Amino acid sequence: MGLFKRNPFGHILFLKKWLIRSFGMITHRRYRGFNELNIEGSEIIRSLPDRNVLFISNHQTYFADVVAMFHVFNASLKGREDTIKNIGYIWNPKLNIYYVAAKETMKAGLLPRILAYAGAITVERTWRAKGKEVQREVNPNDTENIREALEDGWVITFPQGTTKPFKPIRKGTAHIIKQHKPIVVPIVIDGFRRSFDKKGLRMKKKGILQSFIIKEPLDIDYDNESIESIVEKVEYAIEQHPSFLKVIPTEVLEAQEELNKKRQWEY
Repeated sequence: MGLFKRNPFGHILFLKKWLIRSFGMITHRRYRGFNELNIEGSEIIRSLPDRNVLFISNHQTYFADVVAMFHVFNASLKGREDTIKNIGYIWNPKLNIYYVAAKETMKAGLLPRILAYAGAITVERTWRAKGKEVQREVNPNDTENIREALEDGWVITFPQGTTKPFKPIRKGTAHIIKQHKPIVVPIVIDGFRRSFDKKGLRMKKKGILQSFIIKEPLDIDYDNESIESIVEKVEYAIEQHPSFLKVIPTEVLEAQEELNKKRQWEY
């Protein structure tokens, strides 16, 4: 690899490699040490092609979710079986991994700008800006960037566009699937909301078991399925369909338990 070789977005791969190495070493104990990451499905990662793969996932923090994915993907590709034990996997990371993030979020400070260099595809939200509801057209440059990223490698996206659970799936994800026909791999995460603050930069609680489940690729008829059908498949795949509300989330149970303990002390 040439010292100044760049990816399609102009990022110098040598710098990107060292950035991933550095943040990988800094963050490793957040998923194996202070907290534990319970992984399922590493073999699915190893079976995927090098390009045109779209990962869809529920979203719990701005950055901790993505960082965990970089760890799991690289560990899996280096032969780790459902573990990120032995951080040596990060020394030669996969460099064509990208993630979709709100432009507003990635420009909010120096650290997010640095993290963006690791592979962010920044997009303008069409429904929200600066904390207010808006309505605007999709920026064609955003969809073009996602196309280029899929042609170059793997793309991570959070189709709800928010860290709040059970929010609607954005139809833009379904349009990307129909148009570019990627292999769509669902991921379901849990525990990150309890481990980290909303940004996913500061640890909030130790001793939390975080789960990271990689599912088999979705079976999609790209030419004949409707946008609505794909949206529904995505909802079920990442366990964010309204029917899942019937199951009480773990964080609700934990909050109730803490409240009961507090009441006991008061008495």
